[in-house]
Amino acid sequence: MNSSAPAPAIGSQFNAGDIAWTLASTALVWLMIPGIGYFYSGMARSKNALSLIMLSCCSIAVVSVQWFLFGYSLAFSKTGGKLIGNFDNAFFRNVLDAPSVGNPKIPDLVFMIFQCMFAALTPALAIGAAAERGRIVPTLVFIFLWTTFVYDFIACWTWSGNGWSAVMGGLDFAGGTPVHISSGAAALAYALVLGKRSGDQRDFRPHSMSNVVIGTCFIWFGWFGFNGGSALSANLRAAMACVVTNLAASTAGLTWVMLDYRHDRKLSVLGFCSGAVAGLVAITPASGFVGPPASVAIGFLGAVACNLAVRLKHYLKYDDAFDVFAVHGVGGVVGNILTGVFAQSKIAALDGVTVIPGGWLDGHWIQVGYQLADSTAGMTWSFCITYLILIIMNKIPGLNLRADAEHEHSGLDIAELGETCYGHMDSKGVVDTSVEVGEANSGTQSVESLTEVKSAP
Repeated sequence: MNSSAPAPAIGSQFNAGDIAWTLASTALVWLMIPGIGYFYSGMARSKNALSLIMLSCCSIAVVSVQWFLFGYSLAFSKTGGKLIGNFDNAFFRNVLDAPSVGNPKIPDLVFMIFQCMFAALTPALAIGAAAERGRIVPTLVFIFLWTTFVYDFIACWTWSGNGWSAVMGGLDFAGGTPVHISSGAAALAYALVLGKRSGDQRDFRPHSMSNVVIGTCFIWFGWFGFNGGSALSANLRAAMACVVTNLAASTAGLTWVMLDYRHDRKLSVLGFCSGAVAGLVAITPASGFVGPPASVAIGFLGAVACNLAVRLKHYLKYDDAFDVFAVHGVGGVVGNILTGVFAQSKIAALDGVTVIPGGWLDGHWIQVGYQLADSTAGMTWSFCITYLILIIMNKIPGLNLRADAEHEHSGLDIAELGETCYGHMDSKGVVDTSVEVGEANSGTQSVESLTEVKSAP
């Protein structure tokens, strides 16, 4: 008779609550990505709205495949170097039930899929700068290459245990540098390489504020998983991250509205949405290190800095279609620096594990220097590598980045997708694609009708 005890179930050593919270946060971050698509589509002219939603969703697909092939291994292999990982975990080899590099209480498999959503979201942010003039297929190729040569490197040095910034002592709870600074710098490079959109700048008005608001709601809702989930544990630190995230976004949204009101004497819905996103960006690196009072200051200062950066764009004369650099690049840098000011060891210790010297509030004066070094490195790496990728792609036949003038005029939805957001097909197979171009002549919008006849199925 065999009296030996049965072997423990695979994964039984992990905390089920931590796993559940991290998986729920994974779903929340996933929801942010189509939210970005709706946010961008509302800010674009309607003839390009569907292509922006599609590109955001395709970012999930492209990066998920890249993450499986080698992306996760390059960013988070446990034996990686200070700058980049290796191929130990390519094809998700040995990514199952070992303790993860983020939290030993959750397995590698859970940590991997959570981080996959961050990797998929980041290029979806960056490609907003190319809206209404960037071809779709080259954009998908760019997403794959950019994730490999930019995102994976910065994620490795920021969050991997061997990364130089992590070893130095840089603090980045949920992606100030890997997500926001990197996407903002990439957006600036993309805008410079592509050049300005053709047409009268007064025409470039949001065609659907309802889409902008819906997108903002998805983004704000998902950000609870983005920041709160980065605790990788269902604990008090995760709860505090959710609290400060909501407070910073609320403060920033109201601040932006007041700043715009000074100029226009209108309470702008677009201003509130832009401000809320700026506050979410600024609080991201600090969300696991600061308390509620600091989050109010971060939200306010983040909104002021990003609002000024948006206005500066008009003087510098580059066409970042949706102000990705101004909101995510500038907001990420501001958030990183303020993390060095307001980080407190007692907030980080709410998870019962993390020990940090804190920032200026704790008398750790060098922390802002660490944050500046990390921010500068991330901005420089992303801008330079992105610019190089785009220049090389533009010289390869078939991968030229910009749509031709005819397609840009008719809109990428019809030109490259053959479908529109608002068209409908009648029983005879006629597609009516009446679109509002949004020409801002004397405060009115004109309507341009395009009709395409397709054969009935």
